[in-house]
Amino acid sequence: MIKNIKWLFIASLSLVACNNNEDETVADVPVTAGSANFSKYVALGNSITAGFTDGALFKAGQQNSYAKLMADQFALVGGGEFKIPYMNDNIGGLMFGTTQIQSTRLIFNGSAPVNLPATPTTQLLPVLTGGFNNFGVPGAKSFHLLAPGYGNPAGLMTSPQTANPYFVRFASSTTTSVLQDAMTQQPTFFSLWIGNNDVLGYAMSGGDGSNPITPATGAPGVGFDGTYNTLVNTLTSGGAKGVVANIPYVSTIPFFTTVPYNPLTSAVLGNGNTTVGDATISQLNTQLYGPLKQALTAFGAGDRIELLSTSKANPVLIKDESLTDLSAQLTAAFTPSMGAANAAFYGAVFGKARQAKATDLVLLTTKNAIGAAPTASDSGLGFAPPSPLNKFGITYPLQDKHILIPTEIAELKTATDAYNATIKAAADAKVLAFVDVNAVMQQLAKGGINFDGVYNMSSSFVSGGAFGLDGVHLTARANAYVANKFLEAINATYGSTFKMYDLRNFSSGYPANLP
Repeated sequence: MIKNIKWLFIASLSLVACNNNEDETVADVPVTAGSANFSKYVALGNSITAGFTDGALFKAGQQNSYAKLMADQFALVGGGEFKIPYMNDNIGGLMFGTTQIQSTRLIFNGSAPVNLPATPTTQLLPVLTGGFNNFGVPGAKSFHLLAPGYGNPAGLMTSPQTANPYFVRFASSTTTSVLQDAMTQQPTFFSLWIGNNDVLGYAMSGGDGSNPITPATGAPGVGFDGTYNTLVNTLTSGGAKGVVANIPYVSTIPFFTTVPYNPLTSAVLGNGNTTVGDATISQLNTQLYGPLKQALTAFGAGDRIELLSTSKANPVLIKDESLTDLSAQLTAAFTPSMGAANAAFYGAVFGKARQAKATDLVLLTTKNAIGAAPTASDSGLGFAPPSPLNKFGITYPLQDKHILIPTEIAELKTATDAYNATIKAAADAKVLAFVDVNAVMQQLAKGGINFDGVYNMSSSFVSGGAFGLDGVHLTARANAYVANKFLEAINATYGSTFKMYDLRNFSSGYPANLP
């Protein structure tokens, strides 16, 4: 089995501004509310709104969420208390009685992210009471905010689940919805950043169909446009003003950009020994890649497989469900040399196989699968393949759940663009402040954002300082940057004069010994 792809962790200071080299220092002017009333602020959204990061929800993350940072600014102009359903501590994870149902937060152990070795102390029940202002619910899709019973503990036992454990902790009743509870606060101002999970769930499952994209159009609770417009219409029904944000492309976050499509070097295949690796490559070419390429070439599909090189990095082997299935042809071609049963196995395994390309996106979680032995449940065949055809990405194709292929990436972009059109139209119709988070994330992904000409924050994992150890959620520093973008939009729309946060005061990562 090959070694895991090495992680690059470089301590970095990452300070940002509105463009690639701009000081965020703001003139010392009085902070004013402008035309908006911030006395009762509610924040609706998903995990980022809640302060989730490093694979978990924990107290320090909640305290550094962009929503909490905005609420602190609103307090300067008469904003009331911003109540948060805090976790007990900085361990992360959830307990349901004696059963752990959510993992502890990730820490860096010197070579890779691992879960904090501790037992969560935060219990799912009893339910927190008293009313809250941060309605960020990790895992929530847009339509979940409208769903009655999304905080009902009984819904955690159904298949599929109809409830969310994080909302169970603070829902006012077993029949309420997130939106209903938010409206009981009689908000005068709101923030709404929702829709990320409507595409992210599909992307993080490799587009395998287990977590479908929310339709762009449809009735409230079904399609994104109907749901989103219901959310905005309800939130503004009492005269509240607000700020909304659009959805970034998944291709801008490190969960999809960290693991290369071509990690198979001689050193990797030889566990650091290039001589062993060269011999392995020669053997693979002779026994597998060469015969496959010869057979596929005969069927006009020789470009699916190239022989492995000893002098450069080679791509992983994947299954591409969009390809024409050549199982029958490969079975027929290999039957004379290996017998009907073995040939049928080859046909089933390699009928839609190809080597990955730069246009594919390998999931961060796939790092640990490369070189590992497929099990009966994840092989796609219902049984574990025999040696030597039992190394994912090398002698056995990575499956749909491991990688995003161009057709799936296009589906995600189409949906995101449609969602963003709905969000912008709603903002324009209701004269709400609007934040183009998609543009921010693209800038982070394309070289990053500089501050003072010295510091840089980018989407590089984890050295970029913008994303935590799960490769999806923001660091405290990036949350402060996002809060600044929200505050800029609020200032521009409502004539407020909120000051920007100095990002040097925020961490680009949480230490393992966080108290």
